[in-house]
Amino acid sequence: MAEAILMPRLSDTMTEGVIAAWHKNVGDAVKKGDLLAEIETDKATMELESYQEGVLLHIGTTKGGKLQVNDLLAIIGKAGEDVASLIASVGASAPAAAPATEPTPAAAAPTTPTASPAIDVAAMEEVVLMPRLSDTMTEGVIAGWQKNVGDTVKKGEVLADIETDKATMELESYKDGILLYQGAKAGEKILVNDLLCIIGAADTNVDAIVAAVKNGATAAAAPAASAPAASPAPTTAPAAAAPTVQAVVNEGRIFASPLARKMAEERGIDLKYVKGTGDNGRITKFDIDGYVPATASATQAVSAAAPAVQTAASGVVSFEDQPVSQMRKTIARRLSESLFTAPHFYITMTIDMDAAVAARAKINEVAPVKISFNDMVVKATALSLKQHPKINSSWLGDSIRTNHHVNIGIAVAVDEGLLVPVVRFADTKTLSEIGVAVKGFAQKAKDKKLQPSDWEGNTFTISNLGMFGIESFTAIVNPPDSCILAVGGIKEVPVVKNGQVVPGNVMKVTLSCDHRVVDGATGSAFLQTFKTYMENPAAMLL
Repeated sequence: MAEAILMPRLSDTMTEGVIAAWHKNVGDAVKKGDLLAEIETDKATMELESYQEGVLLHIGTTKGGKLQVNDLLAIIGKAGEDVASLIASVGASAPAAAPATEPTPAAAAPTTPTASPAIDVAAMEEVVLMPRLSDTMTEGVIAGWQKNVGDTVKKGEVLADIETDKATMELESYKDGILLYQGAKAGEKILVNDLLCIIGAADTNVDAIVAAVKNGATAAAAPAASAPAASPAPTTAPAAAAPTVQAVVNEGRIFASPLARKMAEERGIDLKYVKGTGDNGRITKFDIDGYVPATASATQAVSAAAPAVQTAASGVVSFEDQPVSQMRKTIARRLSESLFTAPHFYITMTIDMDAAVAARAKINEVAPVKISFNDMVVKATALSLKQHPKINSSWLGDSIRTNHHVNIGIAVAVDEGLLVPVVRFADTKTLSEIGVAVKGFAQKAKDKKLQPSDWEGNTFTISNLGMFGIESFTAIVNPPDSCILAVGGIKEVPVVKNGQVVPGNVMKVTLSCDHRVVDGATGSAFLQTFKTYMENPAAMLL
């Protein structure tokens, strides 16, 4: 059955998108993950991948055309399938007055396939679909609702925290009204472009809208939308008593990690009584583990803390299964595809870091911000890429794209896995500017504030584990890059200089290469240039 693809909301302020390019034409076969189009938003030009397989049967507008968020972008289905009725149902302008005044027909809509087209889904201001919040996102998990059914919502207020494949992001409302319906509860998944919520006037016919959007799904489910408002009720007696004897720690909006919220809900803990120890008072898993109501006795305190430190009894099989996050799923998929489809080879080089150590100390005496060795690695890499453009290339299947700009992705560890924010045009930046950018990304990643524009567009990636005491390692190429540089720590070892054995500082780096794009000689030449810059840091300042 053909399926409509609506213009996704690719940024928190996006109201319309411009088709920068179509990568598929009508009649072309489309596979899941294939690039459909490039869409220019108010913040960036982003690639839109297909999340279904079939044939591209219809496009909503040509290159250069504009579409409003939730307008019909494309239709994918079976070859030869008639999509006229689907185009009419999604883009029709028929009024929805009749269903609004007659609740009985609205309830019957699911049993008749022709009932849904009576409502223009694309024109319904009340409908909020799950936005595509990253270039690889196909579904999102509701980490937490910040508004309940029945709450008044203003434009700009946070509706929900959405866990994507790369980060947990705040979804702001772009309209005023009342939250009338939630498409999923906290912890549940919603596919991109599925119904997320409904915001409108109090007299809005929610049943009719749900039936129209879901193409005949039972409208009886809509009244149950009020249930989430009562969901906080299942609290245990101790938790219920807490407010009467315990001071409120958090007023207004409460900042907490998605895991902390889930744990608190499971344990019946009201987060307004929990003191957060994370950045800016954010409540973390450790705060929930250590939380004890003020009325609890010492014995209760030990008992409450026990689950966090449970150990397996000797001779007893014990384990714990944890659900895989969206981010971890994406990391697994992308890196598996990279490792098993791209033929990797690895070359390692040892760098004399004595000059870099001395130069960094001198630079930091006068620099406006403290420069790290990683900042020097980024700068040396960027300058080396300009001299070896083949390393700064991407495999596109039937072509190789050589990038003239240098955007370096920096692998940053977060609780759920890895994010790769991008230092754009790194070759044009000073060491201080690189340092500011990298430190800013690290903080935003820690606070889960990275946006899609922060991690898109890399042409090369650096992974540095030196701060963890790792001497050397190999890394998997991060698509669409053709290479990734694995950087180990600086180690003091005996070295031979001028015929004498003296103490010296060395650092090992390993370049992982996609052999479809880069040959051994090309990769070796790049590392030689990189070595020259690191061993002669003054050259980076010229």
